[in-house]
Amino acid sequence: MARGFGKESGIIGVAAAAVVALAAAGTLIFSGAGTDSSAADAAKQPKKASRAAPVDPSIVHASDRPGRSLNITIDDGPDPTWTPKVLEVLKKQNVKAVFCMIGPQAKAHPDLVKQVVAAGHKLCDHTLDHDTGMNHKSESFQSRQILDAQQMIENAAGGAQVEYYRAPGGAFTPYSRKLAADRGMRPLGWNVDSKDFEGGTVDMIDSTVRAELSNGPTVLFHDGGGDRSRTVESLERLLPWMKQQGYGFGFPKR
Repeated sequence: MARGFGKESGIIGVAAAAVVALAAAGTLIFSGAGTDSSAADAAKQPKKASRAAPVDPSIVHASDRPGRSLNITIDDGPDPTWTPKVLEVLKKQNVKAVFCMIGPQAKAHPDLVKQVVAAGHKLCDHTLDHDTGMNHKSESFQSRQILDAQQMIENAAGGAQVEYYRAPGGAFTPYSRKLAADRGMRPLGWNVDSKDFEGGTVDMIDSTVRAELSNGPTVLFHDGGGDRSRTVESLERLLPWMKQQGYGFGFPKR
């Protein structure tokens, strides 16, 4: 830098070189201090959401498994009481599922998130607050709900990718679908709503699912948001019955 601006001979050149040298030394001192400060500031900043390869922003229902296949999806957890019980039933029946998690729940129970991943299930972003009216909120609100939850879930999972995004109550918008898809999360719908969150009996849940299976492959259950003992018992009944009907189990297409 000094060679670029100073003269190569004469008093003026010497003086100029000295000035430049002093300036360079000062720059090094201050830039060093700035580097330390910037590093400290950066360490305080939250991690940005991971940027996986973009996916199709359309809402998916179809299974990635050919033939007669179902996608089991589990919403609103993880929950320390019910998620382990759901995982136990799925393991017993050798069925994989997509767990659509609430960000703060995942942050509070990282051990459960890791168990879900270790068992071969997939992760889905179900926002921060499960606001079923978020399709009427600002884009900045939608962005925070989706991206902050994604980061919480991936941090809790130890870095495993969140592969899907499900809007609470189906409150998708074109903006939220594209935002999620740009971050590698395929918007995920459902075809069969078990109504397990409505407090009905196990028989009611069972009959609802059986009656609606002709609607399509993606089936919605819950492991959070309340007493899910009926969900657990329903899965114990329905999964073997589904196999008897010739169904296999896959994941939603990406």
